[in-house]
Amino acid sequence: MSAEVAAVVLAVAVFGILAVGAGGLLTTAVFRTVDQRDDAARGDGSESVEAASEILRGGAWIGVLERAAIYAAIVAGWPEGIAIVLAVKSLARYPELQAGAASAAAERFIIGTFVSTLFACACAGAALLVRTTLL
Repeated sequence: MSAEVAAVVLAVAVFGILAVGAGGLLTTAVFRTVDQRDDAARGDGSESVEAASEILRGGAWIGVLERAAIYAAIVAGWPEGIAIVLAVKSLARYPELQAGAASAAAERFIIGTFVSTLFACACAGAALLVRTTLL
């Protein structure tokens, strides 16, 4: 294996770990930022995006799988995989979003999905940039 190929494999692995691991931290930070702004506007802290995690249980693990699948689909050259991941996630969460009276649950779903997807795409783009530059 040449040094360039080894560097590309390492870069793809590092960016993949970054996409999956740091994406959760970034999403949590965005939730906190949204809650701080909403709490200041409402003043009572009701219907926080963080509290909506009780309605959308398993969201952190679903986010990990979502980012991993999106990252893998882009790096593999199959961007259509993004649509499949998002469709499956939306269909699976639809009953919870319909039944939940709290608008914070829908807000959490949309914000979390966008942050996770954009971060996974950015990491995959960086990996592809390294790959095209070195190979």
